[in-house]
Amino acid sequence: MTAKLRIGLIGARGYAGRELVRLLAGHPDFELGLATSSTSSPAALSTEKLDAVVLALPNDKSAPWLENIAPGCPVVDLSADHRFDDAWTYGQPERHRATIRGALRVANPGCYATAMQLAILPFVPLLGGLVHVFGVSGFSGSGSTPSPKNDPEILRDNLLPYALVDHVHEREVTRQLGHPARLLPHVAPFFRGVSVTLSFVLRAPHEHAELQELLLSRYENEPLVRVSDEAPLVRDVALSHEVRIGGLEVSVDRKSFALVATIDNLLGGAATQALRNLNLMTGHDERAGLEP
Repeated sequence: MTAKLRIGLIGARGYAGRELVRLLAGHPDFELGLATSSTSSPAALSTEKLDAVVLALPNDKSAPWLENIAPGCPVVDLSADHRFDDAWTYGQPERHRATIRGALRVANPGCYATAMQLAILPFVPLLGGLVHVFGVSGFSGSGSTPSPKNDPEILRDNLLPYALVDHVHEREVTRQLGHPARLLPHVAPFFRGVSVTLSFVLRAPHEHAELQELLLSRYENEPLVRVSDEAPLVRDVALSHEVRIGGLEVSVDRKSFALVATIDNLLGGAATQALRNLNLMTGHDERAGLEP
């Protein structure tokens, strides 16, 4: 039997890290060789023989860990630290599958950014203006460090707006798609999941059937993107690896339209993509280790 690849997971106690522990435990060809919290010493990596490393750390915390990882060891970074770095491959398989295969440094996309990009992507050539996005996330997206964005008392029966200008995922989407997007994020009292409602302006009028066909044809061969006629709900995507897109509605003049996308921020927007990227980087089937 072929020996399993030993994976190092830094930040295993965080929400996304815990999901990766579970996924790695069920992977046929990977094993968890090292699991540490974000507060452990980065020097621990220099004495470990690992086949790949996942950094599931808060933003701006990756540098000391990277210094202790062997140059030829594949790394997936879940933070925003390298999403704007051209030396790193952007890890969205639906768009960059061929580039991710065999890459050594992959920056995992953000959860909001994943849902937004996949919803916008089929329509970019038709757009005549800024895409406006109203976003709502569960409070797990704010991390486990106590803050107003994950405080049960503040969130009870409430919707909390935050980072209403220059959000990092807004800049990420604009950079990746070459088309400007405007994100207005909010935190809700539920734990996991993200819902984005997107509003588009068209350069020329288009019928509903034309737009829906663009969406369907773009993702007909993507098993982890589900397109539906109805708007997807957050509760339906919880604990799922999928991005769900639907509810497309066109204005009377056919010059604008809207749709909804949902994703589980801890899985499809974080751990699932990290595992898919690891699989591609190490020559395995992209969906290995992802349970139905």
